[in-house]
Amino acid sequence: MPDAPLPTTSPKRLRRAAYVITAVLAVVLVAGTATRLMARQALRTATSDGAVQSVSVTRPSRSEAGTLVLPGRLQAWAEAPVYARTSGYLRGWYVDIGTAVKAGQLLAEVDAPEVDQQLVAASAALATAQAQRDLAAVTSKRWERLVGESAVSQQEADEKRGDFAAREAMRNEAQANVQRLRALTGFRRIVAPFDGVVTSRATDVGAFIAAGDGRATPLFTVADIRKLRLYVSVPQSLAAGIRPGLTARFTVPEQPDQVFQARIVRSADAVDAQTGAMLVQLEFDNGAGQLKPGAYAQVTLDLQGPATDSRPLRVPSNALLFRKEGTAVALVGPDNRVRIRTVRIARDFGTDLELAGGVGAGDWVVNSPPDSIADGDLVRAVRPKGAPNAAS
Repeated sequence: MPDAPLPTTSPKRLRRAAYVITAVLAVVLVAGTATRLMARQALRTATSDGAVQSVSVTRPSRSEAGTLVLPGRLQAWAEAPVYARTSGYLRGWYVDIGTAVKAGQLLAEVDAPEVDQQLVAASAALATAQAQRDLAAVTSKRWERLVGESAVSQQEADEKRGDFAAREAMRNEAQANVQRLRALTGFRRIVAPFDGVVTSRATDVGAFIAAGDGRATPLFTVADIRKLRLYVSVPQSLAAGIRPGLTARFTVPEQPDQVFQARIVRSADAVDAQTGAMLVQLEFDNGAGQLKPGAYAQVTLDLQGPATDSRPLRVPSNALLFRKEGTAVALVGPDNRVRIRTVRIARDFGTDLELAGGVGAGDWVVNSPPDSIADGDLVRAVRPKGAPNAAS
């Protein structure tokens, strides 16, 4: 049988197939390129988003008006350290700590034999000076009479009068020395300066007493605790509500269920530049002896609160940053940029801190800011629900 002829394809059909294959390849190439570009853009976006850290922010809150709770310190109405005015050795002491004493009551005695001997010598010197003065007085009168009789010259009479004046001055000096030593002898008796209680005793029998040494420890300390002073530092922002006559309540740790009343008697009328607070003094009648001087007290003051927009601002205590410039907080502005602001703490309430300035009521404060946060950082602020977002 003769061979069958081979099928043939027209050139037109071949060109059409080539076009189709080329188009399919182009579509595949474009789709792959687009997929890679989209994946790259998504990765760039994710990386950029990951570089912007999210922070939780909150608004500062206002302190409550009307009631002010502050720490205070009780002090004796009068307290005096008792020193010795005469050097010597302690002969004996007659009161100990906790002893109630009266003004002028003997606390201790100092044995000062040197002062006794000095007094004897000074008394003898005074007797000599007195005898010389008397002789000079008689001599001066005699020469005054002789001048009237022209028996001696006026110059000689003036010399005798001058000698009498000098002897009288020497007598007065010796007398003053005797009085000084008598006073020192009297200072051997150490007495209480006022009615009160002995709160310290820092000496014992036989101890050497050095008078006039300001660095020495006082032998005794006497305190009048019938009334107590209660000192409180009131922040400047609330100092305007303090006035004499206001009544305050306070408690002490050893009697937590007992509430005591004290009255404001005076204030410093000046704000301490370092603490930003004004010192206030209250008075407490401690006739029953319930409280002790030096004790800590928690004082509650009922004040007429200032206007709402002038009350101090509070921030969470975990919002603080400790930098070399001082205590600071991190604020987030409308551009989502961080601003580090230095602040001063007025009062510490534990979980909250009352600030004496540095932030405004409309600021957003970062809660628990990371230590690495810096001024100008771009952040994503996570605000409480219902709070308006800042403008982008």
